[in-house]
Amino acid sequence: MARVRLSVAERRTELLRAAVEQIEARGVAAVRIADVASALGVSNALVLYHFSTKERLVAAAFAHAAEDDLVHLRTLLGRRTTALRRLRSAVRWYAPTGQAKGWRLWIEGWAASLRDPALQRVTRDLDRRWKAAITEVIEEGVRAGEFRCPDPSATALRLTAFLDGLAVQLTSYPGGISRAQAQRWADAALTRELEQPPAQG
Repeated sequence: MARVRLSVAERRTELLRAAVEQIEARGVAAVRIADVASALGVSNALVLYHFSTKERLVAAAFAHAAEDDLVHLRTLLGRRTTALRRLRSAVRWYAPTGQAKGWRLWIEGWAASLRDPALQRVTRDLDRRWKAAITEVIEEGVRAGEFRCPDPSATALRLTAFLDGLAVQLTSYPGGISRAQAQRWADAALTRELEQPPAQG
């Protein structure tokens, strides 16, 4: 059966999805243009036509993988409920026990970005956007009097750094920490960071 003719945008999306799957399966260092092409039954030349180099393909794949997560994060943080509830939902989802994109992929990306300036720019931008979204909701909660937080941007940095560290432990050293324990620690980290006023009795 002949392949369906895709638009340029549809073809790029198909290639990026395949690249993400191959990176997760093989790792950044081992994945090849040929692996992505083979997964889709297309030629190496077609992949190179759209991305020109493996490095550009990898950087674009990471950006593509993160976009869906960023959209979902914005949806969680944009709900019509308290800032605290939105933050708890976001932390539970972002935590390594949640449903954000596979942590193995991001750990691969962090490691590869140490040697790849283009990928480093992508991962740094994505990190900045995550922290900015969390900071914004913390600031909303402070303005609403839900909790006190003298430095929302520093809190967002500490919180995401803690969750990233938990992800490394759970992904790289299976069995060292249970998923339930990691979730309790993530919840506790948020509680520590936000000084909540006592309940009115």
